[in-house]
Amino acid sequence: MRSPLLSITLTVFLVSMIGWLLVVGRSLLLPFIIAVIVWYMINALSNVYKRVGYGKWHVPGVVAFPLALLTIFGVSTFVLDIVTVNLTQLAQDAPSYQARLEQLFDQVTKLFKLHDPIELQDLLPDSVVPRMVTAGASVVTALAGSASLVFIYVLFLVLEQSTFDRKFEKLFASPERAAAAFAIREEINASIMHYFTIKTAVSVATGALTSLVLILIGLPYAALFGFIAFVLNYIPTIGSLIGVLFPSLLAVVYYDTLGPFVAIAAGLGLIQFSVGNLIEPRLMGANLNLSGLVIMLSLALWGAIWGVVGMVLCVPLTVMVVIVCSKIEAARPVAVLLSENGEIGDLPIPAKVDTAAS
Repeated sequence: MRSPLLSITLTVFLVSMIGWLLVVGRSLLLPFIIAVIVWYMINALSNVYKRVGYGKWHVPGVVAFPLALLTIFGVSTFVLDIVTVNLTQLAQDAPSYQARLEQLFDQVTKLFKLHDPIELQDLLPDSVVPRMVTAGASVVTALAGSASLVFIYVLFLVLEQSTFDRKFEKLFASPERAAAAFAIREEINASIMHYFTIKTAVSVATGALTSLVLILIGLPYAALFGFIAFVLNYIPTIGSLIGVLFPSLLAVVYYDTLGPFVAIAAGLGLIQFSVGNLIEPRLMGANLNLSGLVIMLSLALWGAIWGVVGMVLCVPLTVMVVIVCSKIEAARPVAVLLSENGEIGDLPIPAKVDTAAS
């Protein structure tokens, strides 16, 4: 009989090895992960199109799926082009913004009559603003460069998705175990679909309102900051704060008075507060059943492993872990610790089936 200490040691070793492989294989895994997300979105949008109809007639699957494919790639190309143009312009204007920031520091020094003047290089490295913008442009360029690889992965996923269920069923020794595994997969799919549907709708609204506020006030790069707010809204807690911080800081150096800065900070802050604390919780409900502390730890962990992509996926990945662990008797304590209230449901599958299936 295996001792508990040996089991714990082997588990820690396995988790460490998986974490190491995720970090080392980041450059190979990230394009595939992005492709899986795109493929998932295509199928979800295809199901939405299938429900569109009049009377008994509905859009057939042979039309809905290509239409969803064209929609996803068309919108992605359009948004990427806008963001690239805005980032390029921002990179050209960055030196003037840095000079303006240095002038503000000089004004603060004179206002408070400081003996030791405040200089930008005391707080930030030299030429940090242009380098930050250039780094952002490099990220977009890298995404555009890997788009062809992502497209190839998506193409093969689409071509082979009809065989996924048949292969998945063959992984298990009996139909009962296969049925139990399919039930777990459906529960995971329902939770993640609910999360991404609500989160995407809320993120689109946040990005659109952010752009609208900035356009009304007259701050440049409104489309870029709207896209940033859209992406950052997927990142729990800190994403909304960063989404308000970036345009507010630009307003400080772009305008000669603090009025627009206050208006932008207050307007965007109100949007983030209303969406994140009033609207989204009502729409999301208690479907996720995740502890707030666990979400923050998951955010730090997956952010360290996969960067921004990991931060965006931290909640769905943690939901998957909770659901799978809740179905395996030996791993149920993990699910209880990760859950919000400890309620993870009953164990519908015998332990011996779970152990063999896993």
